[in-house]
Amino acid sequence: MPLSGEAIRMMNLVDDVATTMRRILALVPTLAPEERKRVSEYLSQSQPNEATVRKALDDSK
Repeated sequence: MPLSGEAIRMMNLVDDVATTMRRILALVPTLAPEERKRVSEYLSQSQPNEATVRKALDDSK
C-alpha cells in the first residue's frame, strides 16, 4: 500500500527530529555536568515527547 503525502511529510518530520537529536548529542561533551543535568530534565519534561507521539500512533491502529 503506498503512503499518503501526509505520512511522507510526517516521516520527514521524524528525520528532522533525528537530525536535531544528533546535533544535541554532538554538543553534550561541551556541557558542564550541571548543564547536562538541566538539559536532561528539560528534555524529560517536554511535552509532547516521543512516548506521547508513539502512543498516539499505536492507539490509532
